[in-house]
Amino acid sequence: MLTYDFSGRHAVVTGAGGGMGEAIALSLLRAGAHVTAIDIKPQPESLGAFSERLSFYQGDLADAAFVESVFADAGAKRGSIDYLANVAGVLWFNRDKSVLEMDMDVWDQVFAINLRAVALTSRAAVPFMRKTGRGGAMVHFSTIQWYRGDPKPQDAYQASKAGVCALSKSLAMQLAAEGIRSNAICPGMALTPLQARWDNEEVLKAVAAYAPLGRIGTPQDMANAALFLLSDAASYITGIELAVDGGLLMRM
Repeated sequence: MLTYDFSGRHAVVTGAGGGMGEAIALSLLRAGAHVTAIDIKPQPESLGAFSERLSFYQGDLADAAFVESVFADAGAKRGSIDYLANVAGVLWFNRDKSVLEMDMDVWDQVFAINLRAVALTSRAAVPFMRKTGRGGAMVHFSTIQWYRGDPKPQDAYQASKAGVCALSKSLAMQLAAEGIRSNAICPGMALTPLQARWDNEEVLKAVAAYAPLGRIGTPQDMANAALFLLSDAASYITGIELAVDGGLLMRM
């Protein structure tokens, strides 16, 4: 397995209270980074072993005042912000449906969590990345779902995640000359708390069989991709959307 050295660097990870965000925060900590982890959920026990290099903030990432306060505090405490991983997001199966029939308050809430939060954290992180003079890197989590329609739509989720890719690409162009990279990851089927509907072995086997690689993705699969895109190994990569989907896009 590839290993990375993020010693002496500081990463901010949103959605670190579980699933992919937790896996990314853990992987960065194990690679030597200082990590500022943020989630509306409480700190997972798994992060407790790294208390000297971890700061955990609990709150609403769609709240501009909260985001500004956290980034100001984290940047001052660690002296810089080198990396940003935007992982926080929601997928509400029972409330998020076709835009032709859904409650538009739900639409606004999903956009606030999935897209507004990415905008707020990006604009808060970039000034700290600029100050170091060595650039930085961001990775924002979208989904392969935005590439297609769906007979059982979650339109707010799909549209907001398309917006994440568009924003990531725009940031990549704006910041390239300063050595600040921005890329997006588009997961396919991944076994995280968002997918609580896969609640029995029969369903899990059927879902796994649909992926060409024959298995469901894991949070660690996503963490592996994120660390690569954040690392110097990807120093000539910006403005892309990386599908981490077990080949699922080939079936679309």
